[in-house]
Amino acid sequence: MPKKESENLKEILIVSLTPHLAERELLWFSENEKKIKRLLKMDSFWQNHAVLFEKDQNIKLSELLRKLDDLNYQKVMTVSLPGEFSQRGGSVVVFPINSNCAVLLDFLGNQIESIKKLKDITFDEGKRDKILKKRFKAQDAHHLKNISEGDFLVHKDHGIGIYKGKVKLNEKEYYLLEYAPPKKGADPDKLFVPEEKAQNLSLYLGFEKPKIHRLSGSLWQNTLKKASEDAEKLAKELLELYAKRSVAKKTPCQKDDSSQKEFEDAFPHPETPDQKKAIEEIKKDMESDTPMDRLLCGDVGFGKTEVAMRAAFKAVNSGFQVAVLCPTTILSDQHFENFKERFKKFPVNIAVLNRFENPKKQKETIKNIKEGKVDIIIGTHRILSSDIEFKKLGLLIIDEEQRFGVKQKEKLKKLKENIDILSMSATPIPRTLYLSLSGIRSISQINTPPLGRMPIHTKVIPYNETEVKSAIENELKRGGQVYFLHNKIETIQKTLLDLKKLVPEARFREIHGRLSEKELRDTMLKFKNKEFDVLVSTTIIENGLDIKNVNTLIIDCAEILGLSQAHQIRGRIGRHTKEAYAYFMFKEKSLTENAKKRLEALEKYSQLGAGYELAMQDLQIRGAGNILGKNQTGAVNQIGLNLYCEILNQAIERVKN
Repeated sequence: MPKKESENLKEILIVSLTPHLAERELLWFSENEKKIKRLLKMDSFWQNHAVLFEKDQNIKLSELLRKLDDLNYQKVMTVSLPGEFSQRGGSVVVFPINSNCAVLLDFLGNQIESIKKLKDITFDEGKRDKILKKRFKAQDAHHLKNISEGDFLVHKDHGIGIYKGKVKLNEKEYYLLEYAPPKKGADPDKLFVPEEKAQNLSLYLGFEKPKIHRLSGSLWQNTLKKASEDAEKLAKELLELYAKRSVAKKTPCQKDDSSQKEFEDAFPHPETPDQKKAIEEIKKDMESDTPMDRLLCGDVGFGKTEVAMRAAFKAVNSGFQVAVLCPTTILSDQHFENFKERFKKFPVNIAVLNRFENPKKQKETIKNIKEGKVDIIIGTHRILSSDIEFKKLGLLIIDEEQRFGVKQKEKLKKLKENIDILSMSATPIPRTLYLSLSGIRSISQINTPPLGRMPIHTKVIPYNETEVKSAIENELKRGGQVYFLHNKIETIQKTLLDLKKLVPEARFREIHGRLSEKELRDTMLKFKNKEFDVLVSTTIIENGLDIKNVNTLIIDCAEILGLSQAHQIRGRIGRHTKEAYAYFMFKEKSLTENAKKRLEALEKYSQLGAGYELAMQDLQIRGAGNILGKNQTGAVNQIGLNLYCEILNQAIERVKN
């Protein structure tokens, strides 16, 4: 590496290349450097968005390079701009965005031998700002790439308008927005937003059709002020909640040993990069003396359960008990079978607690939990009952926490104080909400599908018996099985008889929530063992079922399903390397405009990892649910989710500082 004018340093702080931090001036970083270094030890936002390298620090070169990549720095041949890094042999040059010059880190083995400030690779404040703005210009416009004419867009300074396409004026391209007329009978006002100001625009995501603002007047500014006050209040509540956990202490889990490695090596598939990263983040949390509260998000079938199993093994291997909380009985039973299979070569005692178990068995399990004879207990909210006492609970894994009611969540709060919590969700978090919450909560996302997974062929058509017959027969020809979803218990038996007449060579059974515990368990076990071909079911199959031989799904009432629910159910097939087929069939007479949009979105977003796009569509069609809580509904409606999250992010930073 060429010789450069330099100055020796003892350490270097590098912050992530994100729009939020790139907007900060160099002076802000220098004034707050000590505070940031302190927060690196205790604050999840800074742990995810900054790193401190020290002279003589023991760290592998590959790990340092990965950390720079995680911070969104770009690898180049020769560093010349902020946000870049290069590597040659045992030397790394990086240009932190919080510095006016690059630094050189020289390695000796797995140790940073020296850190030097390179005074000949510098930029003044003005040039730095221009470069970073240019760097994010493409990203700023990226969030608008799928917008269509007629969409509602939010401008930070002017409010909500209707997008009317792109126009060219004086050789420059502009986004054209139409606003409400300034007075009755007048033409609508128009706003031309140049491409370089695209960061001021965001797609409106809300619970209802928004009110279009006027360009003049104080209504929008008053609305923003009210939303900011709401966000500040929410920020204080959230920070207070998580501050309690940050000062709490617990016994850390032990470092990985040979048993942990043996367990992980037994996983028959290669981990995806996202899985690896999530596992590393969770282990680091568990080895800390601060209780973990991490949210693991990933699309259906992307390997969240394996990540949770590794966390469970680590806890048990460290002498703790583990509780796995599931929203449905069937899912808890499925998890029980999967955990037993995955842990069978290891001395781990796993039990289940749900309504499938008879009272005598439940009583025995409860006694064993209290005495510490059960290492991992899997079950429904029955686990939260007052008669359940743990000898040494160390980890609580919550599958789909948002599906639990208020009473269950209150019980969870009492259980959560000094233990590690891993919550799993198949509902992806929008980027803006992630940025806001990452300052107060640890979040891991799995966005890459497992190797060999293929997109599910999705067909949206009116109900058609010929198509149903053909779909079932084709699946049977290749030795597979079928889910047929009919979500009305009163008519499910008639539907089964009609299907038998349609495909007489196939074997059918039905399943729904009114069956006895024994019937439910026996039916699912027989289906898994291929004792019949078609399971006619209600939406009871929505969560967690993982039967690799089932690769055709037919839904005869698709118009009544919510978008996220339909996507979840589609995720029950295509979980192996076979091609999978999903038929969303609807009754034309029952097709509302919203139902039509949901079905169109399902057909459009059928690729792997489509959950994020579907979440966005779902927000536009039926609202943001309880992502932020009911109290925030009004503010989100008035300014849109994206802008609300940005304001929330700023409020969190203000309250923290």
